[in-house]
Amino acid sequence: MNPVWLFPAAMALALLVDRLFGEPPAWAHPVVAMGRYLGAFRRWLPALAAGPAFAWGGLLWLLGAGVSVLLAWLAEQLMWQGIQPWQGPLRWGMALAFMGLLLKPLLAWRMLRAEVMAVEQALQTSLDAGRERLSHLVSRDTQRLSEAQVREASIETLAENLNDSVVAPLFWFAVAGLPGAALYRFSNTADAMWGYHGPWEWAGKCAARMDDLLSWIPARLTGLLITPPAQWPALWRQSGLTPSPNGGWPMGAMALRLERRLGKAGVYLLNAQGAEAAAGDVARAVTVAWQGLTLAALLLMGLALGLRGGLAW
Repeated sequence: MNPVWLFPAAMALALLVDRLFGEPPAWAHPVVAMGRYLGAFRRWLPALAAGPAFAWGGLLWLLGAGVSVLLAWLAEQLMWQGIQPWQGPLRWGMALAFMGLLLKPLLAWRMLRAEVMAVEQALQTSLDAGRERLSHLVSRDTQRLSEAQVREASIETLAENLNDSVVAPLFWFAVAGLPGAALYRFSNTADAMWGYHGPWEWAGKCAARMDDLLSWIPARLTGLLITPPAQWPALWRQSGLTPSPNGGWPMGAMALRLERRLGKAGVYLLNAQGAEAAAGDVARAVTVAWQGLTLAALLLMGLALGLRGGLAW
């Protein structure tokens, strides 16, 4: 029987390795491989007519998701087989090391924090430098953004990706182990690369809807943990102001917590009565995100512990 602490401890180890070492090299990174698979279809898939584009988009999403889940499941099985000859603490120490190291590439807090802070550092050089750095993080046109708008966009990116890149993978790992985390990361990567706007309206519809579904609980958890309970009624109202059914939760929570307005021109405006983002707000947002992540990690470790309850996995 596997120890009940194994999955929570693997989550803690993955976060520690992320904090200390960051991302693995591209050749060993599963999310990079997912991106290469998805990128292989970006030329011809959106050029199809609506019906074929929807059908092929769904089939290719299912194929990629299935392979991601299968490989993660095989990795878990090979790990269990590999530790069988060993006994006692060494056996479970090896299991912990393998599980934590396999989970790590499926989450990315250190990289997210570094990329967002790099926008603020670039702003210290010039507005143009800040705009250029931000363009690596967002799909919107950054060339006409003011200094405050550059900061707003970077804070929004931090809040939304706190869920997408860290909390949601941990949630699905707690629920379904490595296959669950791999499924989520493939789904989120597919949504980011295919989406469903413009030429991808039909080809990316399946990817977008599946990401909405898999992010539903983690996004709300992220938002609630960023804000104190007294702000939850306001968060409920803010969460419905974005086109995304999930993005408004972490972004609205961050806007309320920082007492800043965050928005995308012509699309949404969160916490409209707040002040515009100023110097120092990005660093404050990083601190708030880290606090929320710490609470989420502890809660999800408890979930993993409760779900397993001493049963062999």
